[in-house]
Amino acid sequence: MSSSDDAPESGVLLRWTGEDLVFRGRAAGAPEIVVDGDNTAGASPMRLLLLSVAGCMAIDVVMILEKSRVPVESLEVEVDGERAETPPRRYRSLSLVYRVEGPGPEHQDKLQRAVDLSRDTYCSVLHSLRDDLELDIRIVRA
Repeated sequence: MSSSDDAPESGVLLRWTGEDLVFRGRAAGAPEIVVDGDNTAGASPMRLLLLSVAGCMAIDVVMILEKSRVPVESLEVEVDGERAETPPRRYRSLSLVYRVEGPGPEHQDKLQRAVDLSRDTYCSVLHSLRDDLELDIRIVRA
């Protein structure tokens, strides 16, 4: 993508490469990513949606824990989704596993509160999905 093809300030620009189902896209001011419907040259749109939920919730949790002065050495969020069998094959349920290193047992309530706040209030990606999406969220020590 050339500079004349910059993404709109509040959105994204996606362009087909001309090869299979491979596209290149970017948000304004962000690096380019590859989107691949076959999930080979890049993540598929549905996998990117899972990454978006994981990223949104992880950012929320880190910010909330920092404000609460809870030490975090590492954080991983694994997301798996169950899709409907018929089109549009939307996600019917998501399972999230947080692997957190740093907070001690004395911080468990604050960690749970951070995850709950992200899920219930702050994660705009999650709240952009359907209301009937089932969620299973677990926190495990890394």
